Amino acid sequence: MNYFLTYAVYVLILSVLMGLSTWKLFKKMGYNPAFAFIPFYNYFIILKETKHPKWWAILSYLPIVGPIMMTVFHIYLMKKFSKSLVQHQILTVILPFIYMASVNYSKDAEIEDEEAKNMFLTDEEKAIKKKDSFVGSITFAVVFATIIHVFVTQPFGIPTGSMERTLLVGDFLFVNKWSYGYRMPMRPLAIPFLQGTVYDFQKDGNPKNDGKSYVDGVKLPYERIFQFNKPQRNDIVVFNYPQDSVHTAIDRKDPYVKRCVAVAGETFEMRGGRLFVNGKPETVLGDQERQHRFIVKTGSQLDIPGLYDIYGFLPVQEIPDGNGFIYAFQGLTDKTAAEIKKLPQVTEMKEDIMPKGEAAIAYKDANKTKIDTTQSIFPVNKAWNQDWYGPVRIPKKGDVVAINKETLPMYRWIISEYEHNSVSENNGQILINNQPATNYTIKQDYYMMVGDNRDASLDARFFGFVPEENIVGKPMFTWMSIEGAFKDSNSSYQADGWRFRWDRMFKATNTGDANKTSYWWIAAMILILFFGWEYFVKLFNKNKTED
Repeated sequence: MNYFLTYAVYVLILSVLMGLSTWKLFKKMGYNPAFAFIPFYNYFIILKETKHPKWWAILSYLPIVGPIMMTVFHIYLMKKFSKSLVQHQILTVILPFIYMASVNYSKDAEIEDEEAKNMFLTDEEKAIKKKDSFVGSITFAVVFATIIHVFVTQPFGIPTGSMERTLLVGDFLFVNKWSYGYRMPMRPLAIPFLQGTVYDFQKDGNPKNDGKSYVDGVKLPYERIFQFNKPQRNDIVVFNYPQDSVHTAIDRKDPYVKRCVAVAGETFEMRGGRLFVNGKPETVLGDQERQHRFIVKTGSQLDIPGLYDIYGFLPVQEIPDGNGFIYAFQGLTDKTAAEIKKLPQVTEMKEDIMPKGEAAIAYKDANKTKIDTTQSIFPVNKAWNQDWYGPVRIPKKGDVVAINKETLPMYRWIISEYEHNSVSENNGQILINNQPATNYTIKQDYYMMVGDNRDASLDARFFGFVPEENIVGKPMFTWMSIEGAFKDSNSSYQADGWRFRWDRMFKATNTGDANKTSYWWIAAMILILFFGWEYFVKLFNKNKTED
């Protein structure tokens, strides 16, 4: 069942519930009882009768926003029939169709005479009414922000150093959800602004037991509209982590940001820590710098504070070694590596590259040990690692791939998890949807997403191809940057305390230019207009009156 048909079924169910629980109330308001069953129009009537903007009715069935608005409209209707006490509002919120039905089928449900009631309001009742108006304003401010968050753009923070030096730990971005077509929400019942979980109620450290921010049982299939563009090579892309085992909802999986280094149909390869696409070295953009991990041996201890003052970062590890020390540096550019090599204490310096043919079962940490991250190199049957990887062709929609014991680890997750088929083996034979299979036709495009800081990035080399359905959008600009906002053990940039990076604020993200223009002055003007608009209007009216 496609997205819009499933959506229509949900709307129909909600409309029937609304009609069954309110048709008598509509009749008492002077309308045909059948109007209570008509989607959008039923809420249009409620807003008209309660003297609220009628266009709000279009918000009633939107994903995530709709449940909030429906609740508000239900409260309006109940107030219309004198059910305005706190307990009435609570029942309307938690048991909407049941409580409204109890009012609907009761014999004493009568329309409240609003004008007569207002004439005899006490000061306390007037204060309560004013408070209700304030709460209503806050509610619609939340709704407006939710609409922007769900349907237009979403803020996103950079907690790790996998994209250094293009994106730094502590950068906060706005992501354009329409860059590659808008992906419709798949869990329409959800708490606004929250991504996946709410709280670890069991205090057991297992995220699978955390409270969810969405109702998993109410789901819509994947659908993308107005897709005029697809991710291109070198785009920085935000996507949902494909192998998130906590969240079954695609749009609720953890958000990641990486660079799209190869698109569907291209060939990706790592040779000695260098990236190749279609057999050619990668194109390095102006805002990228080649970065590598180095092991440095010294005869005496390095001046760590001095290193930070000069280069702005620290070694990720320091180990005493006889009379000297061994240092691990993460993400050094060729230029910085050359400068460190010239330090008088340095006796030996070499790039840390894993041997060819040595399979990686996990990514390297600062101690150059292998951590059980449950993320093997992808696929598990290849003697590849993050420095020697591939070549591998990125699956493209329409590709017919051979399925056998050698290729199954490459395509199993695509077939079973991303394209929703059953995969099993019986007496050495591979079955797809319980039918013997020797080939499979790919149903969507896939992408290779890799971090710019190649030696400190948990990326597609470990979790595999990123399906198109997981793509969120493209970062537009960095709206705030705070050094020290997050602590990342794999990052060389470790601030003591925190500070604003003013030079990074309000700069476009995806231009590829080394020197990006800052638009902070435009942001300042918008904020001044937003918060000072009422003042300017009052000042204008005052001057006009005096004239």
